[in-house]
Amino acid sequence: MELIIVRHGRPVRIEGADGIADPELAPIGLKQAEAVADYLQDLSIDLVVSSPLLRARQTAAPLLKRLGLEAQIVPDLAEIDRDSDTYVPMEELKNSGGEEWQSIIADPDSMHGDVDIDAFADTVHAAFENIIEENPGKTVVAFCHAMVTMCFLQKMLGYGDKYGIRVDYASITRVQASRNGARSIRSANETMHLGEHFILSP
Repeated sequence: MELIIVRHGRPVRIEGADGIADPELAPIGLKQAEAVADYLQDLSIDLVVSSPLLRARQTAAPLLKRLGLEAQIVPDLAEIDRDSDTYVPMEELKNSGGEEWQSIIADPDSMHGDVDIDAFADTVHAAFENIIEENPGKTVVAFCHAMVTMCFLQKMLGYGDKYGIRVDYASITRVQASRNGARSIRSANETMHLGEHFILSP
């Protein structure tokens, strides 16, 4: 089967939300979502799955509308910050150049607070493997997040650095998975479809 993984488009900034921060897409993120739909709409897509978070569901929406499909929500594809009351796009943190950004440079894991990153990666990997096992011979598009995608690819490759594989907003990564357990990355972080709406993630 072919698994097409799409990172969500660029969201808005939310700080100190009354509850969990679940940002919507920024105007450029909505344009990125349309670009994803333009790029994928002519494929023979059998199923669309999505993280439950709003930014992923909004990125999926244009493609779903064109295909006449509804997304299957997969809770375990939610991002590592799913319980945070704050969402600040990484490029904004980098541009600020403040102490918070310097702390992330010194220790990237610090941006995730006390979340068990290894347990998160195991959960993400199991979710993708379940999608693969339930859809043999099909083409499935999964709308999710940066750390979700990066952790899955890291575990699939046996790669040591969880931050060594980067994915930009609304990028596309393709994985071919066979019934015998073989997994192949056919492409990673495709962004050519975004044109002027591309944003380089730091």
